[in-house]
Parts: sequence; structure tokens; C-alpha cells
Amino acid sequence: MAGLELLYSCVAGSITCPQDVVVCFVHWEIVKSGYKCLGLGDEPRSGDKKSELLPTGWNDSKELYTLRYKSNDDKSNFLVKAITVDSTLIFNLMDSATEQVSDLTMNVSDYVDADHLQTFESVFKNAEDLSQKVKSQLLPSVPAPRKEDKSSREKSNDSQPDSDPLRIPTRHPQTSRQPNWPDPMAPFAAGGADLDPFGSRGGGMIVDPLRAGYPRSGFDPSGGLPGILPPGAVPPGARFDPFGPVGRHRPGPDPDHMPPPGYDDMFM
Repeated sequence: MAGLELLYSCVAGSITCPQDVVVCFVHWEIVKSGYKCLGLGDEPRSGDKKSELLPTGWNDSKELYTLRYKSNDDKSNFLVKAITVDSTLIFNLMDSATEQVSDLTMNVSDYVDADHLQTFESVFKNAEDLSQKVKSQLLPSVPAPRKEDKSSREKSNDSQPDSDPLRIPTRHPQTSRQPNWPDPMAPFAAGGADLDPFGSRGGGMIVDPLRAGYPRSGFDPSGGLPGILPPGAVPPGARFDPFGPVGRHRPGPDPDHMPPPGYDDMFM
């Protein structure tokens, strides 16, 4: 309880009742929490100045104690009133900025020895319990600034794009290896795969049935098509789209031997 003994020694000559002792203790807790006393009464006065000491005449009235406080950074002001009701002391604190009110009720005899009012070493009883009650029930709580953990920041930066519901998904699969696409800014990139006669480059707009993934066993266009193309008409490995049925003996009728039904119907 550093500082309390010095404060009590300054006001010991004016202490005449146990209520004065409790008000002195609460004042010390308020100063310790970062406030200083401005003066007496409900309204500010022209001569008010911040001080760690109790002002002159602070205990003139034993039924009602009224003190005003201001924070050390001048951002907060509050009014403290203590009302005596028989052997009970009721504290009321109101923050002038937020208009929040807190109160504390205590039995004076539980914390003050009325037979030793002038002796600091013996006047207080259960001082630790009284201090805890003042801090938890009366003094305004100041929320600690929230510190973002470094690991949580790194985790949020490394979050997957799928976690954002408003994010437009990418057109390529989420793999570590990107497709080997040509540079779109190259001057001859557009349609380059269609211009390659050997089909060595992927992509393009021309469908090559020989490279579409379907097996064509026994069919080699470079050997020619009987009755249609002579051998060598199609270079070996060239891109080739058959323009007729592959093979001599195709079962069933020729699909082109008759026109489709209704071919001459203008509304078809």
C-alpha cells in the first residue's frame, strides 16, 4: 500500500470518524488508478486544479462526501459521492462523458477499527479485500487494447482463396504445375496450334479425331484411303480429319444416300 501512509498522515488530523477513513482509502485507490482530485461539490469551480491530496473541507459533512476527479490524460472526468446510512457507507461513481454509473456498499466496521483512527498501522482491517472491492465494483474499467497475434496475421495472409465467398474462382485447377500455355502477348500466338501441320502443339480450334483420345487401331491416313485417297496423300503424322467413313465395309446403308425427311420444308 505504497503512498497510503503518506496520504493518511496528511489528513489524520482532520479524521474524526470511521467513514472518513474509508473515504480516504477510496481516494487513494482512485489516485493510484490514474486520476487526480479536482475539488469538492457537483459543479466545477474556477480555482480547481488536479491534486493527489484531498481538498480542504473534504469531510465537513459526515452524511455526504462529494469529490470530483479527472484522469491524468484529461480524457475522463467522474463524480464520486459517499452517503452514510447508519453503519453503512454507499459509494456512487458517475462518469460524466459516458454517464455510466457504478456503486459500492460496505459495512464500515468490517474495514476500520474505530479505536485507532489516528494510528495508521492499526486503523485498517481487511485492507486487501477492501482494495479488491473498490477496483472491481466502483472504479471504471478500462478495456485493454487488443493486440493481434503475429501468428494469426500470418495465418490470415496465407489463407486459401476459396475461403472468400465473394472471390471469383480461377479457371485452372488448383495444382502446383501450371499448363504449358503459349505467351498470349506473342504476335503469332493466336491460332498457332491450328497452323502446325504436325500437331505437335496442344490446343487449337481444329478437332483432330486421331488425337482426341479415342483409339483408332489399324487406321493410318498416310497409307491412303482405298477408293478415296492414294497412299502418301496424307503426310506421316499430319493432322487429318477423315471426310468419309473409315473402312470399306461399313454395315448398314450409306447415311447420305437419301435426303433427311422434310429437307424441302421451309419451316423446318
